[in-house]
Amino acid sequence: MDERAFIIALAGLAHMGPSGLRLLAGHHPPEQAWAVATGRRLSEVAVVRDFLARTKFAALWRSAEASLPSMLERRCRDLGVRALLIDDGEYPPVLAADPQAPAVLFAQGDLSVLQRRRVGVVGTRHATATGRATAEELARGLANHHIAVVSGLARGIDGAAHRAVLDAGGTPIGVVASGHDVVYPREHASLWRAVGERGLLLSELPPGCRPETYRFPLRNRILAVLSEVLVVVESRSSGGSLITAEEAARRGRPVLAVPGSVRNPAAQGTNDLIADGAAPARDLDDVLMALGLQSCDRAFTPIVTLDGLDRCVDEALAEGGRCLEDLLSLTGVPLGVLMRSILRLEAAGLVVVTDGWFERGHAPWGRP
Repeated sequence: MDERAFIIALAGLAHMGPSGLRLLAGHHPPEQAWAVATGRRLSEVAVVRDFLARTKFAALWRSAEASLPSMLERRCRDLGVRALLIDDGEYPPVLAADPQAPAVLFAQGDLSVLQRRRVGVVGTRHATATGRATAEELARGLANHHIAVVSGLARGIDGAAHRAVLDAGGTPIGVVASGHDVVYPREHASLWRAVGERGLLLSELPPGCRPETYRFPLRNRILAVLSEVLVVVESRSSGGSLITAEEAARRGRPVLAVPGSVRNPAAQGTNDLIADGAAPARDLDDVLMALGLQSCDRAFTPIVTLDGLDRCVDEALAEGGRCLEDLLSLTGVPLGVLMRSILRLEAAGLVVVTDGWFERGHAPWGRP
């Protein structure tokens, strides 16, 4: 049995969570981590023992029999779902660079779509007709400019955006809060299937995991990481889309919000975002500009401005390819700050990343 089967099973344990999984996988090899989490072995690592003491250990133990590694490994294979560990070559670099990266990622579809420009379109499940129409218009326009649309496949805004992308022949990227075989909401079964077949469907949970309430905010951080720009179309005064916006802002991603009537409860959250400093998304051009594009006779060309750390990284790579450790040493900045710069440059075509090796790219519009 492949050792990754134990990590797959750990990801499905009740109350494990991404931080607990990273902790166990970081201090124990996979089979040993499984034994420690299910009470078959005592960890010699104090922080692991403390975590298990704080966790509902009995729930972990009860769920262990239903999450046998060999069974879940076989279930992934039957579903056509790939389980990617964070040190796998296929694991998306944009996620691997995040401090809260999932220790294991379950993927169905084409991982190469993550190399495209990406915009997140999210919003309330209780969307108005106007909100759904706005999400469809934005998503269709993004698809027509070969920009992938990231969303959560929920009712309302998310579902409207992904249906429009598919109708336009574009590329959808869905991030869900359950196993690939546990569709939520159930009426989106055909939409889930279409996203997995024509784009990419991602989860940090193995097959069989149900969409527990606490898993949605965790899912939203992945949405934020994958979105170069996040657009909130409609949101009430609280909800998952505002959590996604907060996670995106924390990572330095531009957050845009569609303004709405002050009499519309579904626009209260988006209006609050604008009041707090988010840029308004009045139309597709606003979103494209936030992505670093500008219009000229309906043809869009990237805007690249190299300042500060971005210029420092670009100049360092002008002398030849470098590994991450070299760039950390040359720039003297924290890992998270450096990776945000690299991701900006990669999105602009100025950096090419291959198996952890960073080289200077050649954007077709040149350098500023």
